[in-house]
Amino acid sequence: MGKEDQEEAKEELMECLNTLEEELGDELYFGGESIGLVDVALVPFTSWFYTYETCGNFSIEAGCPKLVAWANRCKQNHQSVANALPHPHQIYDYLVQLKKRLGLA
Repeated sequence: MGKEDQEEAKEELMECLNTLEEELGDELYFGGESIGLVDVALVPFTSWFYTYETCGNFSIEAGCPKLVAWANRCKQNHQSVANALPHPHQIYDYLVQLKKRLGLA
């Protein structure tokens, strides 16, 4: 992936995340005051944030602070959610190993 492609991918990702942040607004969760189906469906994707940031050399929190706060709230306030998600470093390590196996690293 060229530098131009990577920049375009970052912009597209941030556009999507900004849309989610706008939908979240000032609510604690997407459904309001309590965690709901939309939160449970979306929160697994946040385990990839570290990988995106590390590989792309950018900060999701800088562009979407409310969304990152929501993700942290989902994990901290709901142990069952936290227990169901892989640690972000596990995702990154998996990607590194996959790239090596595919000869991309």
